[in-house]
Amino acid sequence: MILVITATLFIAYGITIFFMYGRMKTLTRNHLKEEGNYLAAAINISGEKYLKELDEVEKNTRVTLINPRGSVLYDSEEDEYTFTSHKDRPEFQQALKEGSGADVRRSDTLRQDMFYYARMLKDGNVIRVSTAARTVLFTALDYLPLMMILGVTMLLAAWLYSKYQAEALIRPINELNLDDPIGNNHVYDEIKPLLKRIDEQNKEKDAVADMRTEFSANVSHELRTPLTSISGYAEIMKNKLVRQEDIPEFSARIYKEANRMISLIDDIMKLSKLDEGGIALKDEPVDLYQTAEDVIHSLEPNAVKNEVSLSLAGTHAEVVGIRHLIREMMFNVTDNAIKYNVRNGRVDLSVFQKEDGCLVRIADTGIGIPEDQLERIFERFYRVDKSRSKATGGTGLGLSIVKHGAQVSRAKIHIKSQPGQGTEVEFLFPYKRVSEMDI
Repeated sequence: MILVITATLFIAYGITIFFMYGRMKTLTRNHLKEEGNYLAAAINISGEKYLKELDEVEKNTRVTLINPRGSVLYDSEEDEYTFTSHKDRPEFQQALKEGSGADVRRSDTLRQDMFYYARMLKDGNVIRVSTAARTVLFTALDYLPLMMILGVTMLLAAWLYSKYQAEALIRPINELNLDDPIGNNHVYDEIKPLLKRIDEQNKEKDAVADMRTEFSANVSHELRTPLTSISGYAEIMKNKLVRQEDIPEFSARIYKEANRMISLIDDIMKLSKLDEGGIALKDEPVDLYQTAEDVIHSLEPNAVKNEVSLSLAGTHAEVVGIRHLIREMMFNVTDNAIKYNVRNGRVDLSVFQKEDGCLVRIADTGIGIPEDQLERIFERFYRVDKSRSKATGGTGLGLSIVKHGAQVSRAKIHIKSQPGQGTEVEFLFPYKRVSEMDI
């Protein structure tokens, strides 16, 4: 407001001086013309003796009587300018030709603008009147004090009003309850999108906090179980309460629980790296069929142990991605398909090429998943059948790793399952990484 008012005052001041100066020039010219005509009429009637009486009356106007040759016969203000020839003066020449003449020019002697009006008399002489006109600078200086007072008053009023208005506008914003931005904050419609975004962030923070709390509780519970077993077996062995022939069995149990802890910690570290982007994202061509073959070879012992047959069908299909992450996705889903299968069951892997990408399908004849739990299977530590999960020794983090891997690989996951009829998991990998696609 202060800047706008300052600019407005300067512009208004300049425009005012411009028009005032123009108006003053017009008034001065008209007044001088009337005065010259009056003097000419008086001299034509009374003669040159009227000029002697004029000395006692006129104070602001200079009167000069000039003969047709340009010599000065009378001057109300005699100086060196009086005794110079006036025959070349524009107003004098115009008066000789047309009867009257006028001119405005800068006086080097007085250093200001001068208005001249000349009128030819009956006897052939020329009477000329002149007066000094105030310049634009002097006109501006005349009005400057008034404009300064007006400017200071306006600027002070603008500052006070701006301060009051700013405080009035900001006060409701400063009083916002950011913990509940949508609740009772009826302030401005313009900031409602901001309040909605803050509310969404608050909910996201609460969800993350709840997830961390739940994750910490689950990790503590999952670690406590094997640690308790290890501690119990070790204490029995230390106190020599176990028979010599049972020591290998107790050692095997300790080894099994220790491996379970190692697997859990490995999965937690993988998830942590995926969350923080700590895994090296080195893209390279990956043959999905060869990766599936490698997964089957690695899990063959587990499949034999669980009396489950593995098969692979399809064709070679190459995508660009992170090799070990794609393998981890296939490995975890296939491992689950083996663990949660039935005796003499099957796990069938297949790889196909489609128009919109490469498809990997992993289908089993296992216990299946209820439809109302399909959306939760990717949650950390979530288990559909908790009793069976404990028996199979899973950590409950495998599918969370699969979900993160799919997000990094820009792969789409589709799951179909029914209790008692098995589960089918599909990964659709794009032929190119999203960052490499033409946008």
